[in-house]
Amino acid sequence: MNSILKSVSRLTALKSLLLPAKTLASMSQSQAQLLTTRNLWYMSTLQSQKLSAVHNNLCGCGCGGTKQGVHTKAEKELVEFLTEEILAERKAQKVTTIPTEIEGFNARLNGAEVTLTKKTDTETIKISFNVNHSVDTDAEPEIHENMDKPDIGELKSKPAFKVDLIRADTTVSVLCSFVPPSEQDDGYNDAFGIDELSIYNGEWNENVYSVTGEVLDSYLYDLILNYLEEKGITNEFVEKLSNYSTAYEHSAYIGLLEGLSKFISVK
Repeated sequence: MNSILKSVSRLTALKSLLLPAKTLASMSQSQAQLLTTRNLWYMSTLQSQKLSAVHNNLCGCGCGGTKQGVHTKAEKELVEFLTEEILAERKAQKVTTIPTEIEGFNARLNGAEVTLTKKTDTETIKISFNVNHSVDTDAEPEIHENMDKPDIGELKSKPAFKVDLIRADTTVSVLCSFVPPSEQDDGYNDAFGIDELSIYNGEWNENVYSVTGEVLDSYLYDLILNYLEEKGITNEFVEKLSNYSTAYEHSAYIGLLEGLSKFISVK
């Protein structure tokens, strides 16, 4: 890649990183942070892996530039960027085949929704979560003005998840979320905590009473965590759930990029 094309590539990446203030202002804080982190990670990965994709003035959609006037300048640039981005993401992908089972739980995937189910003679345990907006870095990004390769940590998906314990027509539902390392006290290092607890018969509806974990008696809170641990919902299991969610979210992200590339390329 010659120096001019390197500059174009770097500027393209910077354009996507330095979003207009108007766009960032319309996003939630978590969405803006995630998008910035994704772009920083992409720039870092692209530089470290030194992708050998060849750029030229032809379309990146496969038409070979023979259909003059079919694609606009913006479309060509977007497809070329997406081609490079997909290559980088696939090179960084740690899991290419999403397992159908995790620690005895059967997995069912439906778009961004993931449901893990285990049945015993007496009950059904169902864990459900959504991978949307669930990605964060393990550490705060260290960004300096003169850094060529920002240290942004590893992208991890840590979604809130619901544990349903079902016996006959009755369901005990426990909504949980990951505890940030900064909030884990010495000697009390649970990887997840209880956000909400409810119990109901039949289907859940808005009239079902629920209580937040913040107002639960502290001893009852610990006993429920112990109860979940007996059901297999341990710190170790939740870490595996995070790894599973990370792999699936990354796969979904690549699928989104490929779908966008295909949409832009087809005329």
